[in-house]
Amino acid sequence: MTNALHPNTIYNAHAHQGLSLASSHYENFPVASIFLPRHLRVPISLIYCFARQADDFADEGNLTIEARLGLLNAFRDELDLLHGYIKPQSHLFVALGAMISAEKLPYEPFYDLLDAFSQDVTKTRYANYDEVLDYCKRSANPIGRLLLHLYKQPNVQNIKHSDNICTALQIINFLQDIAIDFKKNAGKQRIYLCQDEMAAFGITEYQIEDFVDNIKTIDANWQQFMSFNLRRVNALLFAGKPLGRILTGRIGFEMRMIIAGGERIISKITAVNGDIFNHRPTLNYADWIFVFFKALFKL
Repeated sequence: MTNALHPNTIYNAHAHQGLSLASSHYENFPVASIFLPRHLRVPISLIYCFARQADDFADEGNLTIEARLGLLNAFRDELDLLHGYIKPQSHLFVALGAMISAEKLPYEPFYDLLDAFSQDVTKTRYANYDEVLDYCKRSANPIGRLLLHLYKQPNVQNIKHSDNICTALQIINFLQDIAIDFKKNAGKQRIYLCQDEMAAFGITEYQIEDFVDNIKTIDANWQQFMSFNLRRVNALLFAGKPLGRILTGRIGFEMRMIIAGGERIISKITAVNGDIFNHRPTLNYADWIFVFFKALFKL
C-alpha cells in the first residue's frame, strides 16, 4: 500500500522546488523575493515551478519536437483534471490545485502559458509586431494577471498596466537574448524580432549569424534597429509604471523593483549601442542596489 503524502507536505515541497528552480536559472527580475509578504511566496513559487518546468520542456535539452509537445500536453492533461475537479496524477499538480483553489485563481492564464510554450516548439519567426504582441499576451501577461489575483487587485485598469509591464519585460528579454535564442535548437533558431522591421532596417538573418559568430561587428543599421526597439519597449514599460504606485506596501515595492530592473536592462543595452552579442546585459550586485533605491524612493 502506497503511503499518502499530506497535502501540506506536497504543497511545501513543490514551493521549495520552485525557489530552487528560480535560484538555478538566471533571472533579471525578482521571483518570490524576500520583499514579498510571506504568505505570497509559496503561491508565487508554485506558479514559477509550473511555468519554469513547462518552459524547459519547450527549450532545454535535445528532445524532438514530438517529445516536447508530448510533455506539454501531459501538463495540459493534468490541468484539465484540476479544472474538472478530478485528482491529478502528479504531486506538482496536487500542490498547484490546492493553491489555485485556496487563492481562487483563474485557470485561463495557466492554459495560455502552455499554449505559448507549445508555440515556441513549432514557431521560430514573427512576421510583425502584432504577432509578437500576441505571443506576449500568452507567454508573459498571464503571470502578471495571476499575481494581481494573488494581490486581490485584478481590476481592469490594473490588468492593463500589468499587461504593459509583462509584455515589455518579455520583449526586453528577447532583445538581451537575441544571440542565445539564435543558437538554440540547431537548425530551428528562434528570432523574436519582427521580420518586416528587420527588412525595413536592412537587417538579415545572415548578418545576425555573423554577429553571433563574431565574424562581423554590428553596424549603423543594427544600432538604429535596436534603438527603435528600445524606445518602443521603454514606452511600453512606462505605460505600465503607475501600477508600482497603485499597489501599496511590500507588493508595490516588489512591483517597482521589477519595473526598475527592466529600465536598468534597457539602459545597459543602450549604453553599448545595442551590441548584445559582445555585451549581453545582466544585473549585477551594484545594479540591484541601484534598483532597490529607485524602487524605495518611487522614482
